[in-house]
Amino acid sequence: MAYPKLTDKPGALETAAAIRAGKLSVAEAVDAAITRIEQLDAEIDALAVPDFERAAKTAKAMDEQGPQGPQGPQGDQPLFGVPMTVKESFDVAGLQSCWGHKSLTDYVPTKDSELVRRLKAAGAVIVGKTNVPVDLTDWQSFNPVYGRTNNPHNTARSPGGSSGGSAAAVASGMVPCEFGTDIGGSVRVPAHFCGVWAHKPTWGLVSKRGHDHPQMASAKGFVTAHDGVLSVAGPFARNAQDLNLMMQIAAQYPLASKGKPLKDCRVLAITEYPGAPVDASVAEPTEAAIEALIKAGVTVDRSPDVSCDLIPDLAKQQADYMLMLNVAMARGAPSPTGSRASATDWFDLLDAQAVNQAQWAALFETYDFVLAPPAPVLAIPHSDKRAFDQPMRINGQDVPGANGLAWSGIATFPCLPSTVLPIGSGTYEGAELPCGMQVMGPLMSDLDCIDAAQAIGNILHS
Repeated sequence: MAYPKLTDKPGALETAAAIRAGKLSVAEAVDAAITRIEQLDAEIDALAVPDFERAAKTAKAMDEQGPQGPQGPQGDQPLFGVPMTVKESFDVAGLQSCWGHKSLTDYVPTKDSELVRRLKAAGAVIVGKTNVPVDLTDWQSFNPVYGRTNNPHNTARSPGGSSGGSAAAVASGMVPCEFGTDIGGSVRVPAHFCGVWAHKPTWGLVSKRGHDHPQMASAKGFVTAHDGVLSVAGPFARNAQDLNLMMQIAAQYPLASKGKPLKDCRVLAITEYPGAPVDASVAEPTEAAIEALIKAGVTVDRSPDVSCDLIPDLAKQQADYMLMLNVAMARGAPSPTGSRASATDWFDLLDAQAVNQAQWAALFETYDFVLAPPAPVLAIPHSDKRAFDQPMRINGQDVPGANGLAWSGIATFPCLPSTVLPIGSGTYEGAELPCGMQVMGPLMSDLDCIDAAQAIGNILHS
């Protein structure tokens, strides 16, 4: 099964290896990325905040030390000299962070976010920040400050959101890797729309310190106290090996892979969700991928074809997820009655989440991985309205746009890791577009999810 690819540019590991071997200087790697951005971004508009001059100076300084010099690649610098970008919402010292608000463009953090600090410590060179929707709340990426990001496969379509600029930059070959965030599919949906690899980590595994709304962060005396509920930071790349590397760099806790071959695993495919139908453009390549896995000898059970009492009540999960999502993003409203949520409302949601997590943990005692669509549709046409505030066209029918969040919440509410890999393409609303698939696993099985996705990709694309 082929999937649409726009570039054969080297990935992060390949770029770092060339620099270590002396085949490529850091300046050459960084200049090449800047040149690609300058050539491609007028049409795509992925980059929101360029940092070319500082990146070039950093690259020059790294080259002056030489690959074997005191500031050359160390054992803990696997990204030495690799150019990359991060989502606009991450603090990068000296770069504007406004989350798409004209009124907040004066917020310029003086300190890197913890994630950016880790990436730089690993040797990465940040060449800029990528575009987002206002307040990171759409499956599109446009705002009055930076404009509209287009899908590099079809500029009349959205690259997804809220990390749409991230996925567009990686898919088009501007940079080999990126970091975005995900609470409602904001990493997984752009990867699916743009045909790249991405990973939503276990909640809390990657620090989001320094990823704060600028209205809060600019307040006197503000100090980040905790990671926001449900939300995670996750990487984009064009291959699984780079995802694995990015997760090991970013993780706050040690990660390990079981190394269990996919053919020794038991897999469950969930392709139907109450109230969240899937368009044929997604269902058909997903079904073809499942059939290919079965043909290759992978054990795949299917819901609803097989009765599985282990699957949590997905309708209840979606209701609880949407309520927790809205309360968290609105910082207290609405409650189940429509008024401001009380502490009791919040603890009830935490209880529901704990029960749901226990149900998924029980499922993963039987199954190693769960496969699911990342979204019910392929890349949607551009609109000036949020995707969730208007109908979504599914199999010729109008369905409430917010219903599509079910396929994000399936991993978000229980805080599970989920890797998205490209599996093929489909035709949605008259356009052929990339299609991806989620590979979910139990808590802290992040590297296993990435390994399984890589094994699936090897079967599908060999």
